[in-house]
Amino acid sequence: MAGDSRHLNGEILAVRRADGESRTLAASLPRLVLEARRIAANVIHGLHGRRRAGAGESFWQYRRFVSGEPSQRVDWRRSGRDDHLYVREQEWEAAHTVWIWPDRSPSMAFASRNARDSKLERTLIVAFALAELLVAGGERVGIPGLMNPTASRSVIDKMAEVMLHDDTVRTSLPPSFVPSSLAEIVVLSDFWSPLPEITTMLAGLSSSGAHGTLIQVVDPAEETFPYSGRVEFVEPEGGGVITAGRAENWVSDYVSRVALHRDQIRDETNRLDWLFSTHTTSRSAAELLLFLHAGMMVSKGGGRATVKAGRSA
Repeated sequence: MAGDSRHLNGEILAVRRADGESRTLAASLPRLVLEARRIAANVIHGLHGRRRAGAGESFWQYRRFVSGEPSQRVDWRRSGRDDHLYVREQEWEAAHTVWIWPDRSPSMAFASRNARDSKLERTLIVAFALAELLVAGGERVGIPGLMNPTASRSVIDKMAEVMLHDDTVRTSLPPSFVPSSLAEIVVLSDFWSPLPEITTMLAGLSSSGAHGTLIQVVDPAEETFPYSGRVEFVEPEGGGVITAGRAENWVSDYVSRVALHRDQIRDETNRLDWLFSTHTTSRSAAELLLFLHAGMMVSKGGGRATVKAGRSA
């Protein structure tokens, strides 16, 4: 009887927790969707899609005819305008898939007084905006384990809908899957997971040759540890509690451990030719969006290593 009681109590708590989480997310999604569209529109203005020359139906550009090419490739109408021969190139239509993973685990709900958004809000805003930007450029976007790749113009609505109807456990890292070698993966998380879990995730996602970017989204308080006196710290996912008698004495060790954790992640991503950067929620969401878009532009062009992943994207 006691066992049944504990089970029922646990189930009630789980239902209440899920209900509260879904209501909070549902209430905030309309604002996040609008903000994401606003940011995406600002970034799209003045940017071109990630197009490449190749087999397609849409005109891309003219280029000079190269000796040895088949003569039927010459565009005689354009060539008749001057003394050179030109080839009419078409837009590359083999749009590849970009998988976006927004971490929606409990730890992402944290927000200090100096943050513009909670980590979850910022992650969703950037994920939505990036998806809209990519679809506008002719790409397909999916969410691992949650949404199949789509090139729909209503991609933000589709992402929001599947999240609202998702009844699975909110995990920090994406589920195990093998993307195609042409795929791009973007993981937005606070990455406070143990390093072995992050390493395992990277090994699985990169096994096919796919490229990716890890963005550590953190609150300003998680960067500087601005606490003093007696403070009780509660771990939101494991439920553990740690009490610091004089929290200010922990600053040095805390900063050192965070730096070490990031260095270890960066070592793994560098080894795989992936990108890793951090983003603080006190900074602009548009700044992060531009960073991600620029990184993909370089990746598409085959010069990924030239992009610099700064301390705070």
